Amino acid sequence: MTSALQFEVLDLRHFSAGMMRPLLETESRVWSERLRWDYRGSADLLLQYLDSRVLPGYVAVENGRVVGYVFCVYEGHKAVIGDVFALDSLQPAAEIRNELLRRLVEMLQNTPGVTRIESQLLLHPHGAHSEVLEEAGFEVHERIFMEWPLKRERFAATDGSGGGADGAGIPGMVLRRWAEGDFAAAGRLIAASYQGHLDSHINEQYRTPAGSQRFLHNIVRFPGCGYFDAESSGALTAAGSMELAGLVLCSRVREDVGHVTQICVAPEYRGRGLGKMLMQVCARNLVQRGFRYLTLTVTASNRNAVGLYEKLGFQGTHRFDAMVWDQLERQRSPL
Repeated sequence: MTSALQFEVLDLRHFSAGMMRPLLETESRVWSERLRWDYRGSADLLLQYLDSRVLPGYVAVENGRVVGYVFCVYEGHKAVIGDVFALDSLQPAAEIRNELLRRLVEMLQNTPGVTRIESQLLLHPHGAHSEVLEEAGFEVHERIFMEWPLKRERFAATDGSGGGADGAGIPGMVLRRWAEGDFAAAGRLIAASYQGHLDSHINEQYRTPAGSQRFLHNIVRFPGCGYFDAESSGALTAAGSMELAGLVLCSRVREDVGHVTQICVAPEYRGRGLGKMLMQVCARNLVQRGFRYLTLTVTASNRNAVGLYEKLGFQGTHRFDAMVWDQLERQRSPL
């Protein structure tokens, strides 16, 4: 049972970037320690939005000091809870985060036009907020943060393929570097690859080519998931085809750490080892440029993907939750 609150909860739009900066600097250190992630680019982007005073969310204030915050963004009928973070103070950080989430979810579920809420709270351990969100009608799905220590000696031998080079080492396939003109074809590939997959339930953007293109623009053009690294990102086609057979996209989340933001293979090309090859080519490119780690996230129930990553050398280091509330789906579901 939650103890009596020892802090105030106020509208985030009342707070300037300067008032929030110390908390975000602390959060950035936690991202670095827990996930090898330089969060400062994301924090700077968030501070810019804070100064515009339009970002929906709440702030926890204790004796005049900012000790926590939560925010969301709107995407049409959907709201995405972007982050929640708090410091231990007179009240434990977990209780502060839970109260902030309760307030935000209550506000969103009573906002006209909002029929879906998504969130993937990467920083916080699996189950940390499941009770609060399940009480509000959310589904909670466990995900795994995995990292691969990139040892140069493992990639010393080359098979002739490399980031951005033609030739995937598989007959009939052509691998090249990601290009600006790939957005439309990549959107079609992602929608086809995730059709009927749990990940398209967790992330609604995966369901359509248009939504997948919005997802791609977010990871390529904005630093929310690090800085897009075109050099280690590849597009795979079958010889003579303009459509993509596979895709791997990588961002730089720290000077020596890459993060796979998307990897997928078209259904008709699966079973040929293309996903493994794409990941190896990405890793080799990073090693050649001095990177020390490659990370990714995967849904825990996707055992085939988890098994592939483990065989490559990835290790699960952190488990977190993806949460979904969909009013329309709940209304369609039988009791």
